[in-house]
Amino acid sequence: MGLEDVVNDILEQARSKAAAINAEAENEAAALISEAQSKADEIMQIRQVEVDAHIERMHKQEISSAHLEMKRASLNAKKDVLDSVNQSAKDAISSMPAEKNADLLKTILDKHGSSGTRVYFNGRDAKIVPEMTDLTYMGEIDCIGGLVFENDDGTVRMDYTYDRILEDVSEQSLKQISDILFG
Repeated sequence: MGLEDVVNDILEQARSKAAAINAEAENEAAALISEAQSKADEIMQIRQVEVDAHIERMHKQEISSAHLEMKRASLNAKKDVLDSVNQSAKDAISSMPAEKNADLLKTILDKHGSSGTRVYFNGRDAKIVPEMTDLTYMGEIDCIGGLVFENDDGTVRMDYTYDRILEDVSEQSLKQISDILFG
């Protein structure tokens, strides 16, 4: 065997070992790439589940917030309607004919006038109330009508103004009024 044959044998063995090493390296690289791809897919699936859950939470929060805003707007609109109805009632009471007003004042005086010795009323009623009672007139009050009675020393005051009566009736009937207006 000549030197050239020995060199060729060594080269062939080296090539064979290099090919084996390359094959082994490619197998290891393929395994590492496969493992990395598998981990990447797993991480992507986990992240996708997290993102989907986050999107679902945000969606539910947005829907909840929208429902709350709708409810708030609805309540504000209902309050505006109730305020408007209340103002309409005040306007109707304020513009009630003098005869009807006199009848109501007389009813209040007959029912509650003996509870006090002094009386207050609005300026519109200054001509008719003194003719109906001998209670001491103490002054004008800012109201749409009605009377306020007071005892001698001013410690007890009973408010029978139309404003107060309307407020009391509104509070007591709020649910019924709301049911009538809004179903």
